[in-house]
Amino acid sequence: MQLFYFCVFFVIYILTVLANLLIITVVSLIAHLHIPMYFFLSNFAVLDTWCSTAVIPKTLSYLITQNKVISHSGCLTQLCFVHSVGPTEFFLLTVMAYDRYLAICFPLQYATMMNSQVCLYLCIGSWMSGFSTGWTLTIPTALLNFCGPNLIDHFFCDYIPLVKLSCSDTSTSETVFFSFTWVVVLMSLIFTTVSYSHIIKSRQKAFSTCAAHLTVVIIFYGTVIFMYVRPRASYFSSKYKIISLFYSVITPLLNPLIYSLRNREFKKALKSVHQKFCKSVNYANYS
Repeated sequence: MQLFYFCVFFVIYILTVLANLLIITVVSLIAHLHIPMYFFLSNFAVLDTWCSTAVIPKTLSYLITQNKVISHSGCLTQLCFVHSVGPTEFFLLTVMAYDRYLAICFPLQYATMMNSQVCLYLCIGSWMSGFSTGWTLTIPTALLNFCGPNLIDHFFCDYIPLVKLSCSDTSTSETVFFSFTWVVVLMSLIFTTVSYSHIIKSRQKAFSTCAAHLTVVIIFYGTVIFMYVRPRASYFSSKYKIISLFYSVITPLLNPLIYSLRNREFKKALKSVHQKFCKSVNYANYS
């Protein structure tokens, strides 16, 4: 079965990288997509690619070589990267919801309120806040001692199965981790919900334009809340590996498909890029 799992994970990873790179490329090439919504979307595509890269290549190595060993420093690096990308995506989803709120509820003032400088600051703030959160969550784990069992009951170095192997007192580490998780996830969810509630109250017809973003919000928040919004690490069980698989492997593949398939403007831009590419190929052959 490991060969089958290897093929499945490999195909998912290639499709994830290609789909997200396609979004980044199309947004950068098509001038009329140089607006805040697509600027944030391209940043989200970068984060999805990084999330998959932090987890899947190492998992593929385990499956094909049978060498399932990871160093202590490598494990902490993977943990830090996964838990830096996650909060960054939460902050960015909140910013994207706020952007839709301004665009729909304040269309005349939107260009001024969400200018390029504001977009850049919001994006930088999301990245800095997310990676600062990742470091804050990783440092208490790095201070723990691991002197007993060394078999991680997971397919990557996630916090809960890792902290269960420690022979130190993990109460402080767990308090820091789950406190930050509650604050980051629930606060960003509250701000996102407020933005959409104002959109619904203002213009119910315009709510359909946010369907793609709302779908991603529901999937992402639902899986992460189910995994991490909990009081203690002791509540973790092996069934949560399926949830981890969904948010770390499946969701980064679904996000670009949801945004592209449900967005007419993006599909038109994709056709435009394809036509330009075909013309350039035909011109090169003719020359």
